[in-house]
Amino acid sequence: MGHEVRRSAGYTLLELILVMAVLAVASLVVTPAVGRALDGIRVRADVAGVASLLRWAREQAATQGQAREVVFDDRERALVVRRAAGGSTGAVERRRPLSSRVAVAPPPGGLLAPITFMPMGLSNGGSLRLEAGPRVYVVTVDALTGRVSTKRVDS
Repeated sequence: MGHEVRRSAGYTLLELILVMAVLAVASLVVTPAVGRALDGIRVRADVAGVASLLRWAREQAATQGQAREVVFDDRERALVVRRAAGGSTGAVERRRPLSSRVAVAPPPGGLLAPITFMPMGLSNGGSLRLEAGPRVYVVTVDALTGRVSTKRVDS
C-alpha cells in the first residue's frame, strides 16, 4: 500500500500576500482616476444646474407673460431670477447658489451683464463663463430665440 498525499484545499500565506500586494497596487492606480472622474461629474452637474435655471427663467417669462432677469450675485455666489417690470426689478423668484468648485467669469472682452428673457421668447442674449480648474464651460443664451446651450471650451 502506498501513501496517499492529501493536499488541503486552501491557499498558502505567500499566495495571500501576493494577492493583497497586487490589490494594493491596483487601488493606488485607480483611486486618483476615480477622484478626477467624480470631480468632472460634479462640475458638469453645476453647469447643467446653471443652464436649467436659465431655461426655467425663459419658461416663466413665456408662461407668465412677464420678463425675467437673471443676474449673478457676486456677494452670495448665486444666480438670481427676478421679475423684470418696466425698467425696475421685482422680487427674487429663485436663487441658485454656485458650488465652490465653480468660478463665474465674464466672457472674454465682455461684462457679466444680466440676461433678460422676454415673454415672446426673445432675450437680450449673453453668456456665462464657468471655470473649474482646467475645465471651462460657456453657457450661452441666444438673443433671437432665447435658447440656452452649454459648451466645454477648455483654455
